Amino acid sequence: MSGRPGQVGVLDVGCFSAHLVVVSGSPLRPVVSHKTRLRLDRTLDQDNRLHPEGVEQVVTAVRTARRIAERAGVVEVVPFATSVIRDAANADHVISEVARRTGTRLRVLPGCEEACLAYMAARHWFGWHVGPLLVLDVGGGTVELAAGDDVEPSWAISLPFGARTLTRRLALERARDHRGLAHEQVLVHDRVVAALEGAGVADQRAVGCSKVFQQLARLAGARPQHDGPFVRRTLRLTDLRGWIPKLARIPAPRRARLPGISRHRAEQSLAGALVAEALMVATGHDEVEICPWSTREGLLLTLTRAGDDEYCRAA
Repeated sequence: MSGRPGQVGVLDVGCFSAHLVVVSGSPLRPVVSHKTRLRLDRTLDQDNRLHPEGVEQVVTAVRTARRIAERAGVVEVVPFATSVIRDAANADHVISEVARRTGTRLRVLPGCEEACLAYMAARHWFGWHVGPLLVLDVGGGTVELAAGDDVEPSWAISLPFGARTLTRRLALERARDHRGLAHEQVLVHDRVVAALEGAGVADQRAVGCSKVFQQLARLAGARPQHDGPFVRRTLRLTDLRGWIPKLARIPAPRRARLPGISRHRAEQSLAGALVAEALMVATGHDEVEICPWSTREGLLLTLTRAGDDEYCRAA
């Protein structure tokens, strides 16, 4: 990592944005934070291939991030792509094309590595005194879970039940046999239960580390983000279950008018709620605490090799 002493940066290329974050010390106080909006979900075909339009969006976003990072004095950042590119059928072509046109080669993190980084971020956020943690991260393509009571999680897994993945699957099932919602709810629950068999996570403190959990918590009555990151926010299972049938009845454009549901995530909000419910039931938790940090912050913490006292946030 080159640039000004003490500065590190990451470029997080996801489905809805390419987010450049440069820090000199705590991720709470970035010296640069810049988002380029993307809509890669609209450029995936039925075979999960990213169209040239999507590649062009990524190329533009990476070029922009490079210029901004260089102005900030960070010549090199760690660029990584989430599941929308990692799991695309033409991922190798997309990564090669972006590298050829920008000089930046996107890294793809395995799902289990993303889970470990989210766990690290949550552990730093809540502090070491909170005891055993179970971290749940619902992304667009996959769901990551990690648990433990030390610096590193004792186990981590990745499951193919992200909000975008499930939204597409629901649409296909409804078109085919109209089973859709109830059928997929049972399927997700059973798969999560099978994956967690013998893990013993019911007694661990459950933490949600994703936009999906943040937005569902706001929908269920948690205080808005502009109240600051240190406000305690939770999502209760009873509240979530009350919203699932409502979301199922409301078309996506109207969901975007609800508290916490952003316009670009409105279509996936029902699937996100289904996955969140399945995770909470399967892990035996009636409530999940919301953590504003996730994979990106975990990577920043790794790069800075932060000491415990500098970054820990008391619960």
